[in-house]
Amino acid sequence: TRADDVIMNDDIPFDEIRVVLSNPDGRDEMLGIMSKDEALAQAEDKGQDLVLMSPDAKPPVCKIINYDKLRYENEKREKMKKKNSKNAELKEVKLSYKIDVHDYEVRKRATIKFLTKGDKVKASIRFKGREVAHQRLAESTFARLMEDTKEFSTVEKKPMMEGRQMQMILCPLPEI
Repeated sequence: TRADDVIMNDDIPFDEIRVVLSNPDGRDEMLGIMSKDEALAQAEDKGQDLVLMSPDAKPPVCKIINYDKLRYENEKREKMKKKNSKNAELKEVKLSYKIDVHDYEVRKRATIKFLTKGDKVKASIRFKGREVAHQRLAESTFARLMEDTKEFSTVEKKPMMEGRQMQMILCPLPEI
């Protein structure tokens, strides 16, 4: 047995198996049902390995294939899966409840840029001292940001207080 749980050659526990031969053109050739010893002899003649493909089938299916090539193909497939699945990062945009128009526009552009790249955006407003009394102003700032980015995002987490900070999370739309 290999480290990645592939059962092959003499480790195959079945006496009678269905054997398939791997062809370079991608189409597999059915060799039929035979004993494990016959299948091993055929694999050895071709200079390849006998690999157990589906142990639950009746009879179990084995394939005559170059094991290194099979492992390479599987690794390549896994790398492509990882490459194609993009992990959305969480970017943060810090605002203030008394933010100036220009500063707000800069944060809005950054938010839109992050959303179009497919990242989630956490918008936050931190309150210092008595500023906690101005939560309504912070909510209106968040409402403005939600309105300005609605063609790029949906709200994953509505604005809410966490300690001395108000936060909301915007998610990019699925088509982005």
